Amino acid sequence: MHNSLLITGAAGFIGSAFVRQRTAEGYHCIVLDALTYAGHRENLDSSDIPGPGKITLVEGNICDLDLVRRLLRENQVSGVLHFAAESHVDRSIEGPKAFIDTNIYGTYTLLTASLEYWQGLPEGSESKKNFRFLQVSTDEVYGTLGDTGKFSETTAFAPNSPYSSSKAAGDLLVRAWHHTYGLPTITTNCSNNYGPRQYPEKLIPHMIQCAINDKPLPVYGDGGNIRDWIHVEDHSHGVWLAYTQGRLGETYCFGGNAERNNLDVVKAICSLLNELRPRKDGKSYSEQISFVKDRLGHDRRYAIDDTKAQKELGFTRKYTSFESGLKATIEWYLNHSDWVSSVMKKGKA
Repeated sequence: MHNSLLITGAAGFIGSAFVRQRTAEGYHCIVLDALTYAGHRENLDSSDIPGPGKITLVEGNICDLDLVRRLLRENQVSGVLHFAAESHVDRSIEGPKAFIDTNIYGTYTLLTASLEYWQGLPEGSESKKNFRFLQVSTDEVYGTLGDTGKFSETTAFAPNSPYSSSKAAGDLLVRAWHHTYGLPTITTNCSNNYGPRQYPEKLIPHMIQCAINDKPLPVYGDGGNIRDWIHVEDHSHGVWLAYTQGRLGETYCFGGNAERNNLDVVKAICSLLNELRPRKDGKSYSEQISFVKDRLGHDRRYAIDDTKAQKELGFTRKYTSFESGLKATIEWYLNHSDWVSSVMKKGKA
């Protein structure tokens, strides 16, 4: 069963996109997910999961060492891809403990079980040679940029929020388990993702929902904070390239080559909604934009240089235009209001 993968957090936004790509290629994806407010069965058990692979969803916590050990052993997995994370900056400011538990201790637990499992594989076997542990991380571990320059794999860590510092700690543990114990690890760091099935607390789906429900569109500060946007399908493709072709112990960054400040992103959403679902009064959705107090410790700018991934892995982006990807994303949300109401109900429970 060398086509079995243990994928954590794959009932969430990015992980479920990754699983869709793998099942289309025939992989058996064992998904370990705690199904918190941001993880949903709806992301995995809908009729649009491509075959011929399959998904086994296990509801459980990555901090449960015995459970992780059992899943590795019973499924004879060929590798671990670690997407599970508490990931919302605002939530990390209000309640950092969950981020420490999941992003640091959870990563430690997965590394512990993975090392035991890998060490127990027969010496010289294909399964031992091909095993990988891939850590999916964020560009936020690098802190903030000025007006120029981009993050790359050699940028020093300088996280500024409880979320980003917990992710940086996890990344460092993965590095240590490779250099100390020889565990075959790879780490990826990406810019802001967008696309279908993103929980509506994040900027793009949040603004879509506020707009069509006639609510204010809250923009932090002056709206000048800049992010680089990568479509979730492009990011998932990059993660798989890193897993299958990356050098052990290395880090690979993935960006979208689509820097936009937050206000411009919101205006673009308004413009597309004017076209796709005009307001009943005929006015522009941009009239709903309102500026709110800035987020604490709000990083000013992120941007990623993914030259290394392009050169070493052959990484390319399917969504070369942010605007076309954004339009497709908005159309998905407009056509899947049942999904939105279902996951939002759960989030409020």
